Amino acid sequence: MKLLLVEDHKDIAGVIFDYFEIKDYVLDYANNGLQGYELAKTEQYDAIILDIMLPKMDGLTVCKSLREAGVDTPILMLTARDTKEDILAGFEHLADDYLVKPFDLDILDSRLQALVRRRKGSVANRILNYGHLSLDMSTRVLQREGSRYSLNPSQYTILKCLIQRAPDVVSKEEICDALWGDDEPDSKVLRSHIYQLRSLIDRPFEHDYLRTISKVGYRLVAEGDE
Repeated sequence: MKLLLVEDHKDIAGVIFDYFEIKDYVLDYANNGLQGYELAKTEQYDAIILDIMLPKMDGLTVCKSLREAGVDTPILMLTARDTKEDILAGFEHLADDYLVKPFDLDILDSRLQALVRRRKGSVANRILNYGHLSLDMSTRVLQREGSRYSLNPSQYTILKCLIQRAPDVVSKEEICDALWGDDEPDSKVLRSHIYQLRSLIDRPFEHDYLRTISKVGYRLVAEGDE
């Protein structure tokens, strides 16, 4: 299992690292909310352990921002805040679970494993959102402002990559790797797929989501993210 720990208290972070490394878990670490947000958005994790009181960006903001960016990795809030209001705030910001400090490491491990199992069982029902775009990952149906579009496998793969990273740029190399792995065809094939996807999601509307970044790749830009 690969975990991301976002915790600014070095002693607590050290205890968690020691415990999970013995169990052969792989851990990445961030000591502030902004770094944790960037790692969670760009890397793939089975679960995230997230403190609330963090420098640069608090845990509640990190959690909500990740959900808005389409990151559905299970998030367990780990914090000293133990009031009913604090716990409800964690869930309102779309956390999956909440554990109060001081905590038992075995219980932390068990809860993380439960979150991962739950996620694997609900993969077919996941939906990615960005701006007015909503992509159903089970049916490959995209919705935008009341319109529905059934995507072919290539369109779905490209749009999924773009939504998960939006509004950041996704390089041409990353998209080609997601589509074809090591068997990349002529570059004109990717341009053709991008043209078809742009025609599908942008042509009927005033605002264009799909943008080309010359010599780099592509990105999605919602209204207000210009």
